[in-house]
Amino acid sequence: MESDHQKAKIVQIDANNVGQRIDNFLMTQLKGVPRSHIYQLLRSGQVRVNSGRKKPLYKLKLDDNVRIPPARINSGDEVVIPESVIKLIESSVLFENDDLMVLNKPSGIAVHSGSGLAFGVIEVLKQHNPDQFLELVHRLDRETSGCLIIAKSRVALTKLHDLFRDENRSGIGKYYLALVAGQWQDVNTINAPLKKAMRAGEHIVEVNEEGKHAISHFETKKVYPQSSLMEIKIETGRTHQIRVHALHAGHPVAGDKKYGDHKFNQIMKKAGLKRLFLHAARIELPGLNPTSNQSLIIEAPLGDELQQVLNKLEL
Repeated sequence: MESDHQKAKIVQIDANNVGQRIDNFLMTQLKGVPRSHIYQLLRSGQVRVNSGRKKPLYKLKLDDNVRIPPARINSGDEVVIPESVIKLIESSVLFENDDLMVLNKPSGIAVHSGSGLAFGVIEVLKQHNPDQFLELVHRLDRETSGCLIIAKSRVALTKLHDLFRDENRSGIGKYYLALVAGQWQDVNTINAPLKKAMRAGEHIVEVNEEGKHAISHFETKKVYPQSSLMEIKIETGRTHQIRVHALHAGHPVAGDKKYGDHKFNQIMKKAGLKRLFLHAARIELPGLNPTSNQSLIIEAPLGDELQQVLNKLEL
């Protein structure tokens, strides 16, 4: 990282950036600087808004004056994204119009850089579309595959964020498929607050009455001798929500190394499962169909590697 004697610059916020989070704004201003360093600049007070410190979630207002310190990556440190990853992301587009793009995110690729990761889906897209506005609308765990929405305009990002902020009332629908341990026969709603915690030096999420409101609806699609295929609709989008709620119900998700059951995971491994069996299968966005005012419904097909596991369980 290079931070020499160049002077800090002051950027005044115009209508194009109103409502944008300060951390995301800095990512566009400090090209190539890792998100972890952006957070460090905010924590240390090197970035200031109207001469005051701000947290990463601060949303910019019209005419805010943002002090941006000199910070860039040395040319030798520039991230090289493998061509295979670029092609994989480009081939995963399910839907695209002037406002948004929906990808069938591959498992194993993070949605953004950080926590030791040099790049994620959004960095791949931005690097190859440098003149296009592109921002994540929501997130998926690194090992989760399926529907991931990218906004292509500031107006679309704001509208989609408003929808996601109150998913249940807005009519937004997020549906997942998960293979879980045991035979789960009934339709179940899990209403259990979730809170982030540390256990044995590891960041986890747990059910805790002091946590944030979280609701997941589990519906059985198929029952196998030692497992069940479930469709889950979530009303809230908490970190690791489905995985922790499934564990709370006594049916941990197959292939889950953090919250799963080791013995069950070994059985599923013999059936060919090499990853977390959690897939964002469908998303419904009310009033966003480009040709009508009806919901825009996008479906992400289950990947071959997961479908083959189900096929083997049928035998």
